[in-house]
Amino acid sequence: MTVQERLVKILTEKKMKIASAESCTGGLISAMITDVSGASEVFECGVCSYSNEIKISVLGVRRETIEKYTEISSQTAEEMAGGVLKISGADIAVSTTGVAGPTGGTEENPVGTVFIGVASKNGVVSDKKNFNEDLCNDRDKIRRRCAEYCLEKVISFCDSE
Repeated sequence: MTVQERLVKILTEKKMKIASAESCTGGLISAMITDVSGASEVFECGVCSYSNEIKISVLGVRRETIEKYTEISSQTAEEMAGGVLKISGADIAVSTTGVAGPTGGTEENPVGTVFIGVASKNGVVSDKKNFNEDLCNDRDKIRRRCAEYCLEKVISFCDSE
């Protein structure tokens, strides 16, 4: 059973709905969930918020957050997750913002760095992870690793709800 099949099964059993706000994964999390038969019972929406203006105008990320911490930060990931949770009415939300590469990395946030947010009515948490462990700088591998990790993180979060 794939991670997305497990997630849909768990969400179905718990009668929970999920939404996503994706930047660096570009809709991959949404696609993975909706690849599963029965996903319509648990998937509310996915917002592909690649630009800062969409993060601000659609998801409600505060401009001050991006100016102070940048779009690649735990603060932005948390506000993205909270924003999509609010606009969707879902029970749980996941967000991603980071550097998929192969360009764009910095010393502070090298290629593969992603901030993940998970929000529910009980609050929001974030995580920073680098998905370029083999230094491949392979955009597709980084995005896939991140999306799978996010689905696992949501499964763990659901277990604690």
